[in-house]
Amino acid sequence: MLYAILGRDAPDSLAQRLAARPAHLGRLNALLAEGRLVLAGPLPAIDSPDPGPAGFQGSLVVGEFASLEAAKNWADADPYVAAGVYVAVEIYPFRKVLPA
Repeated sequence: MLYAILGRDAPDSLAQRLAARPAHLGRLNALLAEGRLVLAGPLPAIDSPDPGPAGFQGSLVVGEFASLEAAKNWADADPYVAAGVYVAVEIYPFRKVLPA
C-alpha cells in the first residue's frame, strides 16, 4: 500500500538539513531503485522553488510499504530525524488516483 509521509522541519534547521541531505537522498534513491517511490520533495518555506536562506518547512514522501508500521519504521530511521531537522512526522495511508 502507498503511504504519504510528511516531515515538518524545526525552525532554523537549514544547516542540519543540508548536512544530512546526502544520506536522506540515499534512502530515497534506494526506494526508487526498488520501484517503491512515487514522489518525494521538500516544501519550501516561501513561495519559491529556491527559498535560499528561508529554507524549508518540511518534506513529502509518497512510497509503497508493506504496512503503516513499516512506513513508520522507515520514517523513524530517516537521517533528517536523527539530525533534528524534523520535529514531527505524520504518516497517512494514501490512495493514488491520478495519473493512472
